[in-house]
Amino acid sequence: MLQATPLTDGWVLRHESAALPAAVPGCVHTDLLAAGVIPDPFLGLGETEVAWVGRRDWTYETDLDAASAHAAYEQTDLVFDGLDTVAEISLDGRLLGRVRNMHRSYRFDVTGLSGRLSVRFASAYAEAEAVRGRLGERPAAYAEPYQYIRKMACSFGWDWGPTLVTAGIWRPVRLEHWSTARIARVRPLVTVEQGAGRVELAIDVERTRVEAPLTVEATVDGVRARAEIDGTSGTVRLEVPDVRLWWPRGYGEQALYDVELTLLHGADQLDVWRRRIGFRTVELDRRADADGTGFTLVVNGERLFARGVNWIPDDVFPSRVTRERYRKRLRQAAGAGVDLVRIWGGGLYESEDFYDACDELGLLVWQDFPFACAAYPEEQPLRGEVEAEARENVVRLMPHPSLVLWNGNNENLWGFRDWGWEPRLAGDSWGEGYYLGLLPRVVAELDPTRPYTAGSPWSGSWHRHPNDPAHGTHHSWEVWNREDYAEYRASVPRFVAEFGWQAPPAYATLRRALPGEKLAADSPGMLHHQKADDGNGKLRRGLERHFTFPEGDFDRWHYLTQVNQARAVAAGIEHWRSHWPVCAGTVVWQLNDCWPVTSWAAIDGDGRQKPLYHELRRLYADRLLTLRGRELAVVNQAAEAWAGAVRLRRMSVEGEVVEEASVDFAAGRRAVDRVAVPKELEPAGPKEFLVADADGLRAVHFPAPDREVPYPRPEFEVALVPGGVAVTARTLVRDLLLQADRLDPGARADRGLVTLLPGEEVTIGVSGWETPDAAAARSALYCMEPAR
Repeated sequence: MLQATPLTDGWVLRHESAALPAAVPGCVHTDLLAAGVIPDPFLGLGETEVAWVGRRDWTYETDLDAASAHAAYEQTDLVFDGLDTVAEISLDGRLLGRVRNMHRSYRFDVTGLSGRLSVRFASAYAEAEAVRGRLGERPAAYAEPYQYIRKMACSFGWDWGPTLVTAGIWRPVRLEHWSTARIARVRPLVTVEQGAGRVELAIDVERTRVEAPLTVEATVDGVRARAEIDGTSGTVRLEVPDVRLWWPRGYGEQALYDVELTLLHGADQLDVWRRRIGFRTVELDRRADADGTGFTLVVNGERLFARGVNWIPDDVFPSRVTRERYRKRLRQAAGAGVDLVRIWGGGLYESEDFYDACDELGLLVWQDFPFACAAYPEEQPLRGEVEAEARENVVRLMPHPSLVLWNGNNENLWGFRDWGWEPRLAGDSWGEGYYLGLLPRVVAELDPTRPYTAGSPWSGSWHRHPNDPAHGTHHSWEVWNREDYAEYRASVPRFVAEFGWQAPPAYATLRRALPGEKLAADSPGMLHHQKADDGNGKLRRGLERHFTFPEGDFDRWHYLTQVNQARAVAAGIEHWRSHWPVCAGTVVWQLNDCWPVTSWAAIDGDGRQKPLYHELRRLYADRLLTLRGRELAVVNQAAEAWAGAVRLRRMSVEGEVVEEASVDFAAGRRAVDRVAVPKELEPAGPKEFLVADADGLRAVHFPAPDREVPYPRPEFEVALVPGGVAVTARTLVRDLLLQADRLDPGARADRGLVTLLPGEEVTIGVSGWETPDAAAARSALYCMEPAR
């Protein structure tokens, strides 16, 4: 039987004349940080102090003995699951090979060899700039040369990320000892038809003995099948009757089945492959209709409104992201009502731990191929690397039922048409051959059970603008960049794959990241941890459309920017969900951060939830009420119909009920009902607002921006209760927020913004608060106040 020996111990990193202890998996930055050679690049201006690291070559070394300990085996392989990125591997001075792709694994025959194992990494900058010199300049959204190297693009910085160009053995490395044959690849095709699950396993083997007769035996749920290996390949097929289907969260159970495949030589077991699979069907409905061209995911015949978030690498040093961290972050996503996670194209094909968690949680995965915001050359050496990585990762990820969509790139088709690239390229390759040729062929050949789309955004044809909201996927960035978020309501895209609004991270995150700094919106550390072009200017203009800008008051600025982020995203999701089935999904930019930064994330770089996160829980719940003008939309994504009466109250800001009515509604399963608001309930100017209540849900509509609303001075009582804080309103209290991390860096509140009418009470659960105190709680409560 194949035996694997992890190679995690004894590594050193060569730095000048010293040999520093190295962690494998890991990277140069984390090793230098652990040794005290560099400051923490996440703190203060530390990023700029370590820029030199990415310009250097680095060598990892350890002693390797593949000869003596496993002489009983015919072959020993040195296997790297991931090398970042351009490296030369040698053993005892003998060159084993050269590599140049972070997204691939590598295997070298080291049978009978021993000595000093050396992995010498060239600077990613040097490699990228050399390729650019050979192939010519290509345009990109950023000045860094990330499109010339098959490496995580956001290593080179982004409008939410630091420029920390890594190198290292970023995924596990091991020795594999084997005889006769081993399993080289298993390509599982999993389908379901008329209640029966079908599993077809295409197997490739590597041999040391060509003549040895080989068989494979597979089992799924007690069903067993055998097949012979003809040369180096074979196929085994199984049918499992009456399978339980795998469903997205909220639609049914996440039934998973263990698959085991054993390679045999007679009665001898040579190797075993084990995975979990799920039986489900997935389609992408892109049919033309009266509104344009649709983009609707259909799982097990059920049409979905996708409640999505965009995912970026959870750490700029991805080797630090553990299985537990993946699960925590993805459980947070599921807890916010999310059912789809898009893995963005400037990042990675994530580890098995990510997809395992999504399988268990019922989170659909949309996987971008790693291309983002640039024109990518299609010549060698890049073309061969792109095909090799695509083939490896498509097959690697096929077992996961959560994976439902392959996407060719992020914004490159749009960039070609709209960002001035087309005339500059003048016939040069730029990636179109990947997105419309190579990648769809690879997916069709290897994974025909899943749909492929050429890019995001993409309207499906060059006969239309790539970002046409009426066709396919749409990225809505004009609002954040130039307009008020009310403009989200001006159109109904078929599927909104990116949109969002910025806010700073939690207060405790800023205090940790900017030690000793007097916080201000434009203080040096705050500006350094704001990577978006004119980001603070856009935050200010966004605030000034709704609020009186709080000059010189950081705490108020911090609160209002967080409120504005939540309201902006709510404006979009409420509008687009109310137009289901024309609009079939929203994917918020973004769920997470890779370091402490002002960004579009709902969860900041220290894992703290912004008010946006809690707002997503409301916006992505199965049932939602939304008010706009004289219409109430009753959104029902549940499997059961929803009918009843909604209580409508026209109120004054002083708390008086001016007019009240009860209106019936009836929303079918997975449907929307629109209810007209009687004219007499329409608020008359900025002193009034409208409240809608039904079955414990509430929608509130203020017809005027906050700076025009004559809010009363908020009055409320605060009391400690077991596990939290109770707040009782004596006046209207709009957008009350407990910033629990101001009480204790480890404290968390279980809800975000809440609006209370006079006499109403809310209990805010607080965990991680060591010394509860009512006065401290009051100091950490923020809400809308009269304009100053």
